[in-house]
Amino acid sequence: MNPEKLAKLQAAAAASRIGGKGTPRRKVKKVHKNPVADDKKIQATLKKLNVQPLNHIEEVNFFKNDGSIMNFRWPKVLASPAANTFVVEGTHQIKQIHELLPDIISQLGPESIESLRKLAETLQLGQAAKAGEAAAEGDDDVPELVENL
Repeated sequence: MNPEKLAKLQAAAAASRIGGKGTPRRKVKKVHKNPVADDKKIQATLKKLNVQPLNHIEEVNFFKNDGSIMNFRWPKVLASPAANTFVVEGTHQIKQIHELLPDIISQLGPESIESLRKLAETLQLGQAAKAGEAAAEGDDDVPELVENL
């Protein structure tokens, strides 16, 4: 038999065969994790910490260092004051501070108040620039009333 032809056949057979007779067995068994099992472990750990639900909480806000806020609307909140543990469950939205402004002023810390002050300054500068542009245009002035109606 021709050695070149034999080499081609062996290469084609090795490329097409994935498993079957003569192939080595897989030594590592992949374990697929079940998210339900993870949830059960979390619930068991929370039960050990003796967390109790806190009812009637409408909103939870987490202030991030970059000035954005993680906002939870009607979350499920569990707390264990003895373990200094609070659990917040629910969907969140990432919002900027100006989107939640009138409602969250009482929740702001010193860092957030400073960023709020900077935001107010930029808004004032923007409004002043718009007013300057409107005054420079002069076309937006209301004509004076000459006749009596």
